[in-house]
Amino acid sequence: MKLNLNKPIVFFDLETTGIDVAKDHIVELCYIKIYPCGNEKSESMRIRPVDALGNTVHIPEQASAVHGIYDDDVKDCPTFKDIANDLLNILRDSDLAGYNSNYFDIPLLVEEFLRIGINLDLSNSKFVDVCVIFKKKEQRTLSAAYKYYCKKDLENAHSALADTRATVDVLEAQLDFYPDLVNDVQFLSEFSSNPNLVDFAGKIIKNDKGQKVFNFGKYKGQVVKEIFDKDPAYYTWIMQGDFALNTIQEFKKIKLT
Repeated sequence: MKLNLNKPIVFFDLETTGIDVAKDHIVELCYIKIYPCGNEKSESMRIRPVDALGNTVHIPEQASAVHGIYDDDVKDCPTFKDIANDLLNILRDSDLAGYNSNYFDIPLLVEEFLRIGINLDLSNSKFVDVCVIFKKKEQRTLSAAYKYYCKKDLENAHSALADTRATVDVLEAQLDFYPDLVNDVQFLSEFSSNPNLVDFAGKIIKNDKGQKVFNFGKYKGQVVKEIFDKDPAYYTWIMQGDFALNTIQEFKKIKLT
């Protein structure tokens, strides 16, 4: 079904240096602008990220591994300030849409404009987030899974016994529903687990080299053992922090290794 539009709408997506709206930068912006008449305009823009002093910002390896954009790919590209006016013309009098855009892409876009002294006025724009629609229409609750796979309503939902029985029924139904699921606990465990988790809370993970790295905070992505050796006070802070006991236990193991 074609979109019924009263004004242009700009679908856009960002590739960035990370996921922190307050500090990360855009390295690529792609958009498709759809007009009420049905015409479209699309463009991809590579952007060289810079800090407040105009110095080029390094694209972390973890981010490059996701989107495939490295420092060399953007070294000769314009900065956000260079393309800001063109981008303003694209966004002017348009609504905005994306996937998870309400929680990431739009806030980061606004942040980039503010960094160069431009207050992006979106007061007359409507925001359509396809991810939110997906989650609202295809709920990821146990009751929704029971309805989808077992074709029945879950009675006494949130009763521990009813939820446990429903979980058994859903798994058995999934095995019937998906031919590629192997009816084997080892397979199902590998399929449904994250092998890179070190602690159950996910504060420590293994990187692609098998090294244990932080998955939070200012040292996110850095090797835990190296940080503890370099910054002993950080280990002390963790030991005194509000972390799960299992997480503290795993940090102690790394420290004593």
